[in-house]
Amino acid sequence: MSAFLNMRTTQIKLAAALLCALVANDVLAQAAAPAAAPAKPAAAAAAKPSTGFLPPASSSAHVIDSVYVIVNDEVITKRELDQRVNDVVQRARAQNAQLPDEDTLRRQMVEAMITERAQVQLAKEMGVRVSDAELDRAIGRIAESQKMNVQEMRNQLEKEGMTFPAFREQIRNEIMTQRLVDHEVDSKIQVSEAEIDTYLAASKAAAAERVEMDIAQILVRIPENASAEQIAARKARAEEVVRQVRTGADFGKMAATYSDSPDALKGGAIGWRDPDQLPTPIANELRKLKPGQTTPVIRANFGFLVLRLNDLRKPAAAQEQQQAAVTQTHARHIMLKVSPTLTEDEARKRLLDFKARVDAKQANFEDLARQNSQDSYASKGGDMGWLYPEDTVPELATAMDKLKPGEISEPVKSPFGLHIVQVIERKSEDASKDKERATARQVLTERKRQEALEDWARQVRDRAYVEFREDK
Repeated sequence: MSAFLNMRTTQIKLAAALLCALVANDVLAQAAAPAAAPAKPAAAAAAKPSTGFLPPASSSAHVIDSVYVIVNDEVITKRELDQRVNDVVQRARAQNAQLPDEDTLRRQMVEAMITERAQVQLAKEMGVRVSDAELDRAIGRIAESQKMNVQEMRNQLEKEGMTFPAFREQIRNEIMTQRLVDHEVDSKIQVSEAEIDTYLAASKAAAAERVEMDIAQILVRIPENASAEQIAARKARAEEVVRQVRTGADFGKMAATYSDSPDALKGGAIGWRDPDQLPTPIANELRKLKPGQTTPVIRANFGFLVLRLNDLRKPAAAQEQQQAAVTQTHARHIMLKVSPTLTEDEARKRLLDFKARVDAKQANFEDLARQNSQDSYASKGGDMGWLYPEDTVPELATAMDKLKPGEISEPVKSPFGLHIVQVIERKSEDASKDKERATARQVLTERKRQEALEDWARQVRDRAYVEFREDK
């Protein structure tokens, strides 16, 4: 359900990766509890307070670790799972957050780890690679964000129980997974003109009553190719959740205990959403509620959903679109994303080089954009078409306003990366329907992307061979 309801917060994390981020992404907060080794003083081991979730050390001095689950041709060990669970417990206590019981927490965590491992394996099978040089740059940026150098960060990681090679592999896997999502999900989304027409008609009919909703969710996932008995059991589980919530149970606690969604450990909290950007069946059910009420069980293609409406508000930007004459700018740009593999300084230097080459007539702006721009306009030579002032971020709009046709800006930083912009021409005319349709296309694309992302992540997980070995 996260795929339907969680919009592009923090840019495309996978449904499973979002849950794993609760326990893995903030690597400097990693507080792993490795099994005792004979060379480590007993006093040092005893100094670590028990979380209440980790099992007691093995009574056998020869047992260091054991296989917990096999995922295709790789394993997840009991120690890996214990470390993840331990970290979640520490985070929850620091934030005064609710947690489910130990068995439920371990079940949720191992499921997230299985999905994460299956996605990394698929990335490798499809030839996605991250070079050591790219990885070094990414780690350097992480250290910089923590106001450390790499050696200081390495010392901190090892002090907290995580080896530096393991950390490097974790970052490599995250980069590979994101590249896989870009290729497998984002590149395949299409929105038809008929869909835009339908969306606009519905939006105009509901404009007078438009609100934003603060919502939370509980998802009971259905495995791919589930039997009728499995589906019935999952529905019964969801119905029991509704029954308990409506008889006084705390929704956040129920989400932490029963939900298979990545936001389960946050009490199912999704935040403020425009119902027009949610799947129609879900939006329809939410519109029937008053704040504090819960929907009945909703069937989705990947599971059963229970939603709670926490509050309502008028959208902050709810106002009539003005039809006055405005200036439009026809512009093109080259954008480089600042990422773990490309620092801001490196991106700025590359863009300055592009500008100098175009100004000296040694290169063509369109050709450079096709070869280097990291956005959807690259295939069009960076051509963004005719833009109204509000069609782009303020940083780019300000830069374009200062340019005459034919001029190229200095590098401009925006929330999406660094850009150089070239103004082609300008005109002044009444606002047209093009902007309205462009906005509708963006909303529908995001809606489809979230659904496709969840569906893809589920399929990758369900295709993996998984064998639990904890009983063996």
